[in-house]
Amino acid sequence: MQRFTNPRDIYHGEGALEVLKSLKGKKAVICVGGGSMKRFGFLDKTKAYLEEAGMEVALIEGIEPDPSVTTVMEGAQKMLDFGPDWIIALGGGSPIDAAKAMWIKYEYPDCTFEDMCKIFGIPELRKKAKFVAVSSTSGTATEVTAFSIITDYDKGVKYPIADFEITPDIAIVDPELAQTMPQKLVAHTGMDAITHAIEAYVSTASSDFTDAPALFAMDRIKDDLVKSYNGDTEARARMHNSQCLAGIAFSSGLLGIVHSMAHKTGAVFADQGAHIIHGAANAMYLPKVIAFNAKDERAAERYAFIADYMKLGGETRDEKIAALIAYLRGMNDDLNIPHCIARYGADSYPAEVGFVPEDVYLARRHDIAVNAIGDACTGSNPRQPSVEEMEKLLDCVYYDLDVDF
Repeated sequence: MQRFTNPRDIYHGEGALEVLKSLKGKKAVICVGGGSMKRFGFLDKTKAYLEEAGMEVALIEGIEPDPSVTTVMEGAQKMLDFGPDWIIALGGGSPIDAAKAMWIKYEYPDCTFEDMCKIFGIPELRKKAKFVAVSSTSGTATEVTAFSIITDYDKGVKYPIADFEITPDIAIVDPELAQTMPQKLVAHTGMDAITHAIEAYVSTASSDFTDAPALFAMDRIKDDLVKSYNGDTEARARMHNSQCLAGIAFSSGLLGIVHSMAHKTGAVFADQGAHIIHGAANAMYLPKVIAFNAKDERAAERYAFIADYMKLGGETRDEKIAALIAYLRGMNDDLNIPHCIARYGADSYPAEVGFVPEDVYLARRHDIAVNAIGDACTGSNPRQPSVEEMEKLLDCVYYDLDVDF
């Protein structure tokens, strides 16, 4: 038996944010990140709609990119002090992910972060509050998923929280918010979205219900991502829907080791002066993982089908898989994303010498491999790597080597 879970309601299209006026409740807390939602007026608009609904409103502001365990615990305490019956998460993946984890702690104050990380082990929520996610970026799709990513900076590791309980009650997918994204964010979130669709399609947990949105999303992203990156507002509006569909696919169809590796490399080199941004990590790692997974018969057939569906060419199955890999690498070039960690600059752009020194990478490779294999996303990958294979795969994504094992 499999399960397919979405928010109860998804409001989409221009002006969808206005549905907040119809919520019934006494108190709402808005969780928001940096300054963009305030700068472009969406925070004020959100607050005004909630007040029009008759609610007292409090703010939890300044949620950082790659939100920390500390941020989650501090935000949950603010919720406990205020007592909201609605939690509104406004912005990109970071404030929405943080708010999901705060929600767990708010409903269960004795719950530890370690408790939250027990896969599909969260107790029943909605005893105190319901959850609305308003996405401003076109990639993470956390507004419709059962996942949250929180970083333990003491360990330099990102941990996925996974449970259908944290699927939002309401998702608002309003393209007006996505028009505020800077170009680099368009690139990274867009490659995150196509990774979601491709990994969900080849996942061992895929089904008819997840295949349909995954295929539609990746085909639309093929048409729209580079256009959106280059300033096409209509393509950017379509991308906002497509990334949500990719999220619908992976929330129930799950992911694979592209995400496992991205989670475990994102913050592990922070002491070298930068992070490997999640969407850029996915973009670099996806071609390598496709080559690795294609040794699995079912995965190979599915990758070839993707190439056919996206009209990438190729006669044999191997040619089609090669065409898919070449297409994704070409998209990275179009979006100014490097192909490997060794050339990943501190600003995320291609560099002659990246910010992660080879000796530092090699010293940490084994631990990264062990942690990636233990990641929640690894179990649904079509091919289960050993620690040795994961280390070899990490070498391929560090040096940009061909995968031949």
